[in-house]
Amino acid sequence: MSLQAEAQTARDEALAAFQAAAGARDPKRLEEARIKYLGSNGLLKAFMNRLKEVPKEEKPAAGKRLNDIRRELEEAFEAAKSAVGAGAPAAGPSFDVTEPLPPEQRSTLGRRHPLTRTTDTLRDLLRALGFEAVEGPEVEDERHNFDDLNVPKDHPARDSFDTFFLTTRGAFKPGDALLRSQTSTVQIRIMETRTPPLRVIAPGRVYRPDRIDATHASTFHQIEGLYVDRGVSMADLKGTLQLFVEGLFGAGTKVRFRPSFFPFTEPSAELDCSCPACGGSGCAVCKRTGWVELGGCGMVDPNVFEAVNRARGDRAYDPEIWTGFAFGFGIERMAMRRYGIDDLRLFLENDLRFLRQI
Repeated sequence: MSLQAEAQTARDEALAAFQAAAGARDPKRLEEARIKYLGSNGLLKAFMNRLKEVPKEEKPAAGKRLNDIRRELEEAFEAAKSAVGAGAPAAGPSFDVTEPLPPEQRSTLGRRHPLTRTTDTLRDLLRALGFEAVEGPEVEDERHNFDDLNVPKDHPARDSFDTFFLTTRGAFKPGDALLRSQTSTVQIRIMETRTPPLRVIAPGRVYRPDRIDATHASTFHQIEGLYVDRGVSMADLKGTLQLFVEGLFGAGTKVRFRPSFFPFTEPSAELDCSCPACGGSGCAVCKRTGWVELGGCGMVDPNVFEAVNRARGDRAYDPEIWTGFAFGFGIERMAMRRYGIDDLRLFLENDLRFLRQI
């Protein structure tokens, strides 16, 4: 039986279990069903982990189907939970920890921050496309943050006006530590310790001394992807990002590449998608253009591979053998597009009135 067929069978079983628990007004039975199918060690998570077994050409469709099943089961569980709560008897003990709160009190419960929810969604979408999530340090050095990413010595990003340098000597000197200004540093560290083929994403916090306003902050979040293999091309990059954007904003969302420049990719492009708010017809969100910018992408510059080879002391990433693509998106920007938020500062103020709306 194929992975999709097994997942479909599990989906049918889960829906039946949720409905049965709701019909019996049994919260314990409902929670057991949730753990079995949606828990961190549940069947759906096991199916996600088995995506690597699926043939390459079938993996996007399988990943999309698993995400659809996950959303369907989460909605079914929430509906069953409401039914269990609505059907609870009025008489009985004054406080029962197994009972959901009444609707008028649920707004006081904690919930995941919009940035956390967006990050989890991005990780799930990219995991379905075969990418593994990895992490790296937030305190970095010049080599990983600039040199090995092909950023020249006179690049403006190396100036103290654009990077947080950490020094106790009163002035910045070469070799000082810094707060990473991009999660591309994780790509370098992963290539130093692993050999190709490689397919990873690096979500995390980054820092830049930007003036805080509606679209900028000194601390924000990025998610970057790296795919290295034989024969990787711009066609692979565009196909991957098309599936990713459709998974995030819905089927039929269009993407376009605009030529751009980044030191660590060549050729490079800015990725735009048709406006999620108006579908591309033009509105205030997209400034009447029909398009919104998501981030940068491109083919990994051979100089980056050579820098990794020097650090490793071998030719594991020979650019004559291996090619790759990379992409990077601001998570705040993705969340703003997804939830229709027009001011980045709302993410940072911890205003419960705002958080309850998302």
